[in-house]
Amino acid sequence: MSLPLPPSFFARDPVAVARALLGAELVRTLPGGERLRGRVVETEAYDCPRDPACTAGRFHAARSAEMAIAPGRWLFWSAHGHPLLQVACREAGVSASVLLRALEPLEGLGQMLTYRPVTRERDLTNGPAKLVYALGLDPAQVTHTPVDSPALHLLAAPSPLPEEAVQTTTRIGIREGRTLPWRFVLKGNPWVSPALPSMALAAEEGAPQLAAEQGPLTF
Repeated sequence: MSLPLPPSFFARDPVAVARALLGAELVRTLPGGERLRGRVVETEAYDCPRDPACTAGRFHAARSAEMAIAPGRWLFWSAHGHPLLQVACREAGVSASVLLRALEPLEGLGQMLTYRPVTRERDLTNGPAKLVYALGLDPAQVTHTPVDSPALHLLAAPSPLPEEAVQTTTRIGIREGRTLPWRFVLKGNPWVSPALPSMALAAEEGAPQLAAEQGPLTF
């Protein structure tokens, strides 16, 4: 079995990290030893030194400063009152991160459904808040812990994903920086979130409420 990705893996450009994490496995180990495991099928990068999204809307300056911690540490931001899991990138003092947007469940499905009952299994972890709830994560316990900790860690993808397996789009639910192609999805995977990229949403709706990503818990 592969070893957890070390914090040093994340000490670089978050756009490169976001692409590299596709196909990786997020593993939560419960206190009793049960594992909840899922394949990462969607990610987004945020790189504040060159990212207009960091000073607009929910990514205002104070919130962005929370990302300026040592690389390879877990942290959360909140969207519509829901916690979203991300991992810090670059060196300490620089606000940069990767947001984990969707997982394909691989192990522990029964426990995930206990944490977050759904009618359709595909809706269990196909969004960044959904996966947090399905894994039963408590931000107070997870925030600032190392990304290679036994309780919550990432395993490298079994093999590198070829470019033809990856779709690159703009990010979800933002106004500023909405033209940046910093969202990566596993092409054709049914667990990818159903939300429209910001550029597509702007074209359809005139961008009146890009950050209101669709109601109760569709993300």
